[in-house]
Amino acid sequence: MKRCGWVPVGNELYVRYHDEEWGVPVHDDVRLFEMLVLEGAQAGLSWSMILKKRENYRAAFDGFDFEKVALYDEEKVNELLGDEGIVRNRLKIKSAINNAKVFIEIRDEFGSFDNYIWGFVDGGPIKNNFESWRDVPATSDLSDEISRDLRKRGFSFVGSTIIYAFMQAVGIVDDHEVGCFLHDESQ
Repeated sequence: MKRCGWVPVGNELYVRYHDEEWGVPVHDDVRLFEMLVLEGAQAGLSWSMILKKRENYRAAFDGFDFEKVALYDEEKVNELLGDEGIVRNRLKIKSAINNAKVFIEIRDEFGSFDNYIWGFVDGGPIKNNFESWRDVPATSDLSDEISRDLRKRGFSFVGSTIIYAFMQAVGIVDDHEVGCFLHDESQ
């Protein structure tokens, strides 16, 4: 079975992520928040590290319940800074808390974060036809636009590269390579 070229052979975490999640449209606000936090945590690090720490993140961040995360105080920040199971970066942790608050504001304005984020693509994914993962861009006009809007609303750790990766992770953009077994299936 041929997969996208970025999936390391034998790395079961990557294989499962690619086969079961990457490029699959997500319409659940909790999962959307999870992926925003994880993509922000990944900035400057490897996605492999984040996948390995994912379950620890779920435990540390109350299952990515953004209502709870928005209420975290400095005591909770210090607790998270001591948690070896996550990336212990004060800016990234504080960003997740701040982003939870803004996430709620967007949900209140649009009815759900899902309505807001999928509104950028009129509710349907963008399906690309790249021959190789090397052809896949790190950013796009759309990721630039979403990044600008999120930052304007108060989000942090949402640069265009992070947002493009988020768009791939939640299926807003489907970048499965033409030769990947999931490419035809997603068409």
